[in-house]
Amino acid sequence: MNQLLTPKQTVQLDNGLSCQVEQFIGDGAQGEVYQANVNGKPIALKWYYSKQVTPEHRSSIEKLIKIGPPNDKFLWPLALATLKNVKGFGYIMPLRESHYKGIKDLMKRRIEPSFRALLTAGLELAHSFLQLHAKGLCYRDISFGNVFFEPNTGKILICDNDNVTIDGERKKSGILGTPRFMAPEIVSGAATPNTQSDLFSLAVLLFYMMIIHHPLEGKKESQIKCFDLPAMNKLYGSEPVFIFDPHNHSNHPVQGYHDNAMIHWPIFPQSFRDLFTKAFTSGIRDPNNGRVRESEWRSMMVGLRDSIIYCEHCGLENFYDLDLLKMAGKLNPCWHCQKQLKTPPRIRIDRQIVMLNHDTQLFPHHIEKNYDFSQAIAAVNQHPKNSNIWGLKNISPKSWVVNSPNGSIKNVPSGQSVTILAGTKINFGKTQGEIRL
Repeated sequence: MNQLLTPKQTVQLDNGLSCQVEQFIGDGAQGEVYQANVNGKPIALKWYYSKQVTPEHRSSIEKLIKIGPPNDKFLWPLALATLKNVKGFGYIMPLRESHYKGIKDLMKRRIEPSFRALLTAGLELAHSFLQLHAKGLCYRDISFGNVFFEPNTGKILICDNDNVTIDGERKKSGILGTPRFMAPEIVSGAATPNTQSDLFSLAVLLFYMMIIHHPLEGKKESQIKCFDLPAMNKLYGSEPVFIFDPHNHSNHPVQGYHDNAMIHWPIFPQSFRDLFTKAFTSGIRDPNNGRVRESEWRSMMVGLRDSIIYCEHCGLENFYDLDLLKMAGKLNPCWHCQKQLKTPPRIRIDRQIVMLNHDTQLFPHHIEKNYDFSQAIAAVNQHPKNSNIWGLKNISPKSWVVNSPNGSIKNVPSGQSVTILAGTKINFGKTQGEIRL
């Protein structure tokens, strides 16, 4: 295949700078992507095929550049790119680093991220799309191919932002979404992409990430002999049924076909499963009012991440399910080794409960509820001389006031630790936490 651009070719930018093409990265339905540099700084350059070169499309990209990215997770268009005496155009955007992997890598088990990393990715996705929608924008194509994440940390990047439009804006042409991710009303042709259809696609993506399966592919899917367009329209558009719908068992998972769903679904707390059930029951019946909001996913992801506990027998992650504990008096056994779980110490900060594992960190969010996870303010650590003693180290710039169980009060400045003992109360400044065993 002949590439549109060649190495060392110089492309003009509408901000007065120029970039030099370095190497071809890949291609897609709309155009080709290259690595290039601007003043020695690596960037990505997307160059469109001639069929995409329309005044409407160019105007759309110019509008996105002017609006600017919702946050730094979006690989957003930065400047238009043109070549002298060439009809086409493109744009530059931040370059995705190679250690970010696609969701397809997760589905094919080429990577095995922890639950913490997956929940962090889910949190960042929900938070980022909330910020995009708050700008009055619609993404249109939330799917596997447009999201990348760092498997060890869960940090995300969102690409293909040239498909973003003003919410409610009707385009003569434009992508409707990716099959299997489009909302039923988009599949059936009853609506065009908007914020509400984005919410459905986000729920599908999160379900894929956590359950490693599609939420609508159960018994009905296994009975399809020819998976053609009419079959897909029926399964995802006109007759969608959630595979774990508590009131409609017609599409429940089939053992031997949908084992990922059957294995992963029971691992998560009931409150998390209830949110997915809402997304794919009332969220299907009532697109305008029944869908799970980004803020609901965001809150749930944080709470679930804080509830992680490690099995002392096999070392794998499980979840502290407070509702189950209240109802049954004990947690379920480890999902992997089936041995009884031991609950670690925990700290209650207002209504939040954070498990104090060996690797637990607290962030400004836990104190101020502002979803700021940029810099840890506290970390669980082990006593340097006695491995049986664990503490919570103050790594914030402010001192804490600590009320010990024996009634004594002391300041714990930055760099020092407070021993993890039941009944210890820590005043972080804006709120107070109490350690429990």
